[in-house]
Amino acid sequence: QVQLVESGGGLVQPGGSLRLSCAASGSIFSIYAMGWNRQAPGKQRELVATITSGGSTNYADSVKGRFTITTDNAKNTAYLQMNALKPEDTAVYYCNADIQRTVSIRRNYWGQGTQVTVSS
Repeated sequence: QVQLVESGGGLVQPGGSLRLSCAASGSIFSIYAMGWNRQAPGKQRELVATITSGGSTNYADSVKGRFTITTDNAKNTAYLQMNALKPEDTAVYYCNADIQRTVSIRRNYWGQGTQVTVSS
């Protein structure tokens, strides 16, 4: 089995920063990409940022210039550095990863989510 465990969420004032972590563990042969998505109350889940094993990144327009996604491949961990946070960034943030477990098993895995609240 594979598990993704997020951490680092919390309450922060507008303009503040948070750093989310997502650690993948279990039977992992290779990780092709990792990403962060978020879901605000009453809204659909949306893509925030992705990073491939080669280091290519992609960001939602709403977070470009404020959020940075990185990985520590040795630790199978992805990070999301969030700066200049806005109230509209409030959401549950979910980590996902495209993981190959064996030669024939490759699928997308999701974490349980971590709450980020931006409020004064």
